[in-house]
Amino acid sequence: MPTAARAAVFRQPGAPPVIEPVVLDDPRADELVVRLVGVGVCHTDMVLRDGHLPLPFPVVLGHEGSGVVEQVGAGVIGLAPGDHVVLSFDSCGHCPSCDDHAPAYCHDWFAYNFGGGRSDGTTALAAPDGTAIHSHVFGQSSFATHAVVHARNAVKVDADLPLDLLGPLGCGIQTGAGAVLNELRPRAGASIAVIGTGAVGLSAIMACGIAGAGVVAAVDINPARVALAQELGATHGFDARAASLADHARAAGLPQGFDCVIDTTGRPDVVNAAMAALAPRGQMALVGAYGPGDIAADATFLMSGGRVIRGVVEGGADPQVFIPELLAHYRAGRFPFDKLVRFFAFDEIAEAIAQGEAGHVVKPVLRIA
Repeated sequence: MPTAARAAVFRQPGAPPVIEPVVLDDPRADELVVRLVGVGVCHTDMVLRDGHLPLPFPVVLGHEGSGVVEQVGAGVIGLAPGDHVVLSFDSCGHCPSCDDHAPAYCHDWFAYNFGGGRSDGTTALAAPDGTAIHSHVFGQSSFATHAVVHARNAVKVDADLPLDLLGPLGCGIQTGAGAVLNELRPRAGASIAVIGTGAVGLSAIMACGIAGAGVVAAVDINPARVALAQELGATHGFDARAASLADHARAAGLPQGFDCVIDTTGRPDVVNAAMAALAPRGQMALVGAYGPGDIAADATFLMSGGRVIRGVVEGGADPQVFIPELLAHYRAGRFPFDKLVRFFAFDEIAEAIAQGEAGHVVKPVLRIA
């Protein structure tokens, strides 16, 4: 029988969400119904809200959910009602990337995560009058009390963990941490600069400590965020406006530049300027939501030093493997991502979004009653 729920519906690009009653489909054979407990607010939600990607409206956004399984489809194996889960992105499960345990680079990524419905074009949500509402954003649409999700993008977690805290592991937290631990994989003692100290950048900084980096530089225009980065393991903090990244490298005792640079800003002009701060064999990871503009690399500079610029999606993670790894680090005190979070009630979603966009809160998380 279809599930009655409440959801934050975005009815047109740029409009604020309105919490409305909705009806969820019964789960198909490979799907679950999850009762949401917590859901993070991510910058990508705002990119989608503002129509910068061709997502259909009306739609329920939200893609950092955590909750409790309430129903399982007939073909679901390994999950049962009552299980605690973290929801992450969706993927097809059978393309060359998925077969290689790299679902973040699924060949059908856009269809599964930005299509506004299941891969067959159907939506799992409707208004009480039967009018369709688009669903399955990042495979979940978790700004709601309940979501229909594919079993593939639900990661079972231990029931003793604080479930309302865990949602951001499904996107922003794993993106920053995975950029370090899965993609760059710096050698012990390496030097790393992180440009932008939001949730993604601060997660990367904590992961630098796990990786055993030597110099870890936090670069931002917000001094409070830079100070928090230093509390979380950055060895140096720099004002992005005060000098170039190459100058900051020299100030950190690195005249040849950084071994690794992570850009979270999504600004091509920042990327272009930061390339000059890459040491020979240096790597730059692009993890932001990039807007219009060209990334212009000096081919000789890249080639002659063996430098690498790489795009990184979702930290290159397989969530079924990486989220449990991050939780093990959290339990051991090596990854205190709870220090990034401020909770809001579900009905305060507009305030949570505003606080996040203004930079007053690193990671707003909605508690779903």
